[in-house]
Amino acid sequence: MSQKPGFIRRLFSGLWGAITWIRSLLANLIFLVIVLVIFAAITGHEPFEMPEKTALRIAPQGLLVDQLTYVDPMSRLMSEDNGPQETRVKTLIDAINRAADDNRVTTLVLDLNYLLGGGISKMEEIGEALENFRSREKAIIAFADSYSQDTYYLASYADEVYINPLGSVFLTGYGRYRSYFKDALDKLQVDFHVFRVGEYKDFIEPFTRNDMSGASREHNSQWLHELWSTYTSHVEERRNLPVGAIDNYINSADDLLAKAEGHSANLAKETGLVDGILNRTGLKTMLTERFGYDEEAEDYQALDAEFYLSVTDEEQKKFNQHVGLVVASGSIMDGDQPAGNIGGDSTARLLEMARNDDSIKAVVLRVDSGGGSAFASEVIREQVVALKQAGKPVVVSMGSVAASGGYWITAGADQVWATPTTITGSIGVFGAFPTLQNSFAKLGIHNDGVGTTELAGIRMDRALPEKAARVIQMSVDNIYQQFLALVADARGTTPEAIHQIAQGRVWTGATAQDIGLVDQLGSLNDAVAAAASLANLSEYGVTEVVKPLSPGEAFMEQLMKNAHVDMGLAPSGLRTALAPLVKPFAILAEMNDPRGVYARCEECSAL
Repeated sequence: MSQKPGFIRRLFSGLWGAITWIRSLLANLIFLVIVLVIFAAITGHEPFEMPEKTALRIAPQGLLVDQLTYVDPMSRLMSEDNGPQETRVKTLIDAINRAADDNRVTTLVLDLNYLLGGGISKMEEIGEALENFRSREKAIIAFADSYSQDTYYLASYADEVYINPLGSVFLTGYGRYRSYFKDALDKLQVDFHVFRVGEYKDFIEPFTRNDMSGASREHNSQWLHELWSTYTSHVEERRNLPVGAIDNYINSADDLLAKAEGHSANLAKETGLVDGILNRTGLKTMLTERFGYDEEAEDYQALDAEFYLSVTDEEQKKFNQHVGLVVASGSIMDGDQPAGNIGGDSTARLLEMARNDDSIKAVVLRVDSGGGSAFASEVIREQVVALKQAGKPVVVSMGSVAASGGYWITAGADQVWATPTTITGSIGVFGAFPTLQNSFAKLGIHNDGVGTTELAGIRMDRALPEKAARVIQMSVDNIYQQFLALVADARGTTPEAIHQIAQGRVWTGATAQDIGLVDQLGSLNDAVAAAASLANLSEYGVTEVVKPLSPGEAFMEQLMKNAHVDMGLAPSGLRTALAPLVKPFAILAEMNDPRGVYARCEECSAL
């Protein structure tokens, strides 16, 4: 009798296991059927044939980036929230340049309604492609309900610029404002221990001050004015406006708007910023009259950038020799990191893959980063050196930002290219260690114990020992000296000379070339051409070196491309409003350098 309960328990356990297995099997089979149905629906159409005459639609969404943030393809397909809304700059540039040489594409339409921004450097690179398109005597039309500073800069490259009657061109100039937390941390009795080298290394200032230091004010003012001068001069030249027109538009905005009786769109037209005012119905009618009507899309006839690239890929010439492209975008952290951040191990592995690929004869390292872990930066730089030792030239292409650790990883390349508005330099190092023992004491929480050495008790809930503080500061000093030495060696000068332009100071790409931190000014395509020249390649392709996808990931990624699924919604207003307060503390969460020493630039993400 005593065995019956055990037998019954095992029987029901076995039955439940069988039911669970059957349920899992059925769920997987149903999911597989759904995927096959979707795949058949997507791929079952007749092959697309390019029309003899068409327009190319460039409609960037969200933020412009060098590398899309990784989102699991399955999650992206199944979830309503598809992750960050981003548009890759290279995709737009490749489509525009290909269309420039394609006689079937007669016009380019810039739809800027859903572009959130991306910084002047990325706008300039896209603008270079737009200028190339116009040089083939092809027209560019730009429109948006309203224009921000970034979107208007891109629109200024167009032959025709349109705005909604209720819209505006909102220009403000560039500014550098931050939230400072010293008083708040004092009230919370947080001891924020800072260790740094460099008079201008102001990354950590928000936690130690209530206002901007004189040194920070000095160097931020310099690069902000340089970038704004570039913005205004380029816009005024392309729109045939007198010198100073943009500053006058901003500084006299209230008076000018009063004369226009509050009609911002009329003001934009009267001042020459736009060519026409059309509501959405009028705009759609105008575009339909020019390009025809697409019944399926219920819109004017045009091909989107990604679709245009996909249907013309087979027309592209195939090559046996390639320039490899490795993208390093985001914060530099230790270990493996997904796309959208730079992992010391994962990015180094990509460079190693390029070194071991016999078809890749040269490498372009595209850097868009304000830095991060000094240790991870050195792991990546070692692979740059290894590529050169293997006889493969390495050219760095700086994106919007390549500063601090982002500059560290460029050292050792054969050539360093930047755009005139790239933010670079910030050669400096810091360490930070907050302790909360006083905060906890106010709550009645205390810490005590024993250890074999003075350093055994380093914890955030204990006061930092003076010996530990000296050790960390010496480590920071040592890393800074190594930083100076490797940059000096790469630039053919002395550590003392580099120190004069280092100390955490930020420079624009144009000034960085003048002081010897950058070799040439140009776009990513210019850097690719330079790498091919160094490798003596007359005919070559460009292949991006990326982490291989698993078979399942590859299938889902292809499914997403075929379906043209949207990339999600724009950030909410609340999230945007809280960003200046949340961001500094979110950045602290990214600090995983094993030595606690960082080469990072905070102001580099301001634009």
